[in-house]
Amino acid sequence: MQPLTYFDSIILGIVEGLTEFLPISSTGHLTIAESMLGLTVDDKAITAYTAIIQLGAIAATVIYFFKDIVRLLGAWFRGLLSAEDRAHHDYQLAWAVIIGSIPVGVVGFLGKDVISGGLRSLWVVVAALILWSVVMWVAERRHTVLEHQDLVRGEGQVTMRDGLVIGLVQCFSLIPGVSRSGATISAGLIKGLDRVTATRLSFFMAIPALTAAGLYEGKEVNPAVTPYGQMAVGIVIAFLVAYASIAWLLRFVAHHPITIFIWYRVALGVLIAGALSLGWLSAV
Repeated sequence: MQPLTYFDSIILGIVEGLTEFLPISSTGHLTIAESMLGLTVDDKAITAYTAIIQLGAIAATVIYFFKDIVRLLGAWFRGLLSAEDRAHHDYQLAWAVIIGSIPVGVVGFLGKDVISGGLRSLWVVVAALILWSVVMWVAERRHTVLEHQDLVRGEGQVTMRDGLVIGLVQCFSLIPGVSRSGATISAGLIKGLDRVTATRLSFFMAIPALTAAGLYEGKEVNPAVTPYGQMAVGIVIAFLVAYASIAWLLRFVAHHPITIFIWYRVALGVLIAGALSLGWLSAV
């Protein structure tokens, strides 16, 4: 296989940064982009590269939410030492993030061969894009009902049980096309969290999940296929675009439902299915 070019790395960096935190599936879009660029989407070196450039998006998350991260870590450490501090909502929120990050790590490790192999098919992406859109629609409907009943909760009311449920649902995001943010935000809405809280919690849970994936996949990096220069470019581009995406999404969900992304997901799924059926794209 020919090494990635700088053009490839720029395109993949943009796609990663733009789609990592929007509920439209970064893995699905990266798989589509790789196929269009003529890359072998189930090649271990390529899957390792896409995991590595996620570190750029994670760096954007850490910087954007740095004060929140410091606050939550401080509350967590204080709660470990003081019974009084354990009643603080930041201590509960920190535990929700920690507990919610465990399931996807376990499932991702146990199913790593299937995830990086058999599931790396554009037909899987098509099915996941369309089918998970139904879950997102149900989540928004549920949120609307709870909102009318004044039962929607904010960040100060997040529980460890919320974290566990959202973390379990996050495991579905290991299927390309589902979307990690689409899974976690949907779970948060169904659990009765407001959109901004569900989205912020999704960002917080992304940090351990994507960092672990990037570092673990790093051992599969093949400089002959993904040279370090191209890798650095992909990480930097992903960082810049992801930072802008985070800021935009938080403003958007404060005033709009996530249903707009459903129409995009379904349209993209139908479009890719048509391209595959006509032989314009290869599934793997």
